[in-house]
Amino acid sequence: MPSAEPPGTRRPGTLSIFPVTGMGDVTPGDDLVALLAEVLFPPDSAASPVPGGLVDGDVLVVTQKVVSKAEGRLVDIDPDDITAIHALIERESVRIVRRRGDLLITETRHGFVCANAGVDLSNVDEGTAALLPLDPDRSARRIREALEHRYHVSVGIVISDTFGRTWRQGVTDIAIGVAGVAGVVDLRGTTDATGRVLKATEVCVADELAGAAELVMGKDRGIPAAVLRGVDPRWLRPASVAAEIVRPPGEDLFR
Repeated sequence: MPSAEPPGTRRPGTLSIFPVTGMGDVTPGDDLVALLAEVLFPPDSAASPVPGGLVDGDVLVVTQKVVSKAEGRLVDIDPDDITAIHALIERESVRIVRRRGDLLITETRHGFVCANAGVDLSNVDEGTAALLPLDPDRSARRIREALEHRYHVSVGIVISDTFGRTWRQGVTDIAIGVAGVAGVVDLRGTTDATGRVLKATEVCVADELAGAAELVMGKDRGIPAAVLRGVDPRWLRPASVAAEIVRPPGEDLFR
């Protein structure tokens, strides 16, 4: 029988996804990296939900909600006061794109076009709303740098949030901030499986990683993070959602 692979072993061509379980609630001012490290690097390494804890080359996906909580991006709001909620959404927006009933599609200061400017009343205390981080890319960089400085591990960071899609039903998680992992991988000039040169293919791998992580985090399980192991090392580089993923208005056919 072959020997068991050591923790952190990667198999070429495979991607493993581990939910970061066992983390308590996050409150404003908390050290989010320390809370994550408590479960990822416990005294008994066998107790970590991720084999071997974080290792170089992993990608840690963290939900926007816990980042916003740690950064104090919470406001008091009456969930039954639609007028107050709409006023809050408009304050968090630079443009109202569409209105339909109680739903607002807006553009945020980050350039995100989404429902209700990302203002979220779910998974927070009653009478509280969570707002998007002021600068999600910066938030991702801070998490990455703290992990590297304190725990000597070099990983990619994705901050994820749930967005709808204009022409498709249902929601999925996307990246709103990244650090140390590509936002978009440009395949133009490379060849496909038949040898044809690709002329327009740019893959938003950060969104794909966020969506993959959400499969193990779920919307109702209280799991705030996931670790992806086996990500193509060529994707691990300095990156930014703002610079790579948000489409400039001049290139947008619908604005």
